[in-house]
Amino acid sequence: MLGGVLAPLIAAVIIAYLMQGLVNLLLRYGVSERVAFLAVYTLFIGLFLVLLLYLMPRAWNQLRRLANEIPNLLTDWQTALMALPENYPSLFSEAQVQAFIDGLGGEIGGFGQTILEYSLASLPSVFGWMIFLVLVPILVFFVMKDKDDLVLWVGNFLPRNRPLMSRIWKEMDGQLSNYIRGKVVEIFLVGGAAYILFVIMGINYALLLSVLVGMSVIVPYIGATAVTLPVMAVAYVQWGIGGEFYTILFGYLILQIVDGNVLVPVIFSEANDLHPVAIIAAVLVFGGIWGMAGVFFAIPLATFVKAIVNAWPSRMQAKADA
Repeated sequence: MLGGVLAPLIAAVIIAYLMQGLVNLLLRYGVSERVAFLAVYTLFIGLFLVLLLYLMPRAWNQLRRLANEIPNLLTDWQTALMALPENYPSLFSEAQVQAFIDGLGGEIGGFGQTILEYSLASLPSVFGWMIFLVLVPILVFFVMKDKDDLVLWVGNFLPRNRPLMSRIWKEMDGQLSNYIRGKVVEIFLVGGAAYILFVIMGINYALLLSVLVGMSVIVPYIGATAVTLPVMAVAYVQWGIGGEFYTILFGYLILQIVDGNVLVPVIFSEANDLHPVAIIAAVLVFGGIWGMAGVFFAIPLATFVKAIVNAWPSRMQAKADA
């Protein structure tokens, strides 16, 4: 209940935190604070309107269309899967394939039913969403405009002598801000490149798949692997095993290679230095504790833990010196 009420404020604080990096960048180039604030806020409003009026309606329509076509997709997939025991009898048995089809059909059918039911059940909550969408831009404006006063107000509730907290925040602020802003840039670049690839190839649900590809970078390694499956499934149902299927699979593979070996090193050169094993462990641990929210915030939470570990010995040493 409380989380739903505070959702616009929480979203506004996060967005304002992201936008402040662009304001600081303009300030370093000699732009006045007022002009920098207005320019960045105008950019935010423009992106917000594009997301609200163009991307979201089209992605939602494609998702509903996919949900309506799930029975036909299941039939095509079932035909392809039932051919496996005949083509590879040493690897697959008819009982194994049938059990897999039954389980997959139940899961995907349930997903499609959920989408259709949600689209109907969500009609009464349209007013609530409208309030959310109106409040967020207004709150972002005031949070960015009065950030210094808000930080000072929050500081009044904290202890005056807080060296450990200050060290943790100093490390967190630099690493977390670079990471989140870098992720936003990566989402748009990877999602945009995927959309161009999918439109050129003419694959169905191009916008929906490109949104999934863009959002997959939030969860490193695991996200890209998971999104590969729907891309391959849609391509297979549309074209079968042939030239188009291999072409789009090759293009998607090149996109992931460029993202991992070019974009990530360039964008995150100043971001947090977490080992891949630590990232995967954070996704598993925090995802197991808090579900999808834990997966989404796994990297920031891992950065927070790392900042505490780095700051803690200094505190203990300060006590010893005293």
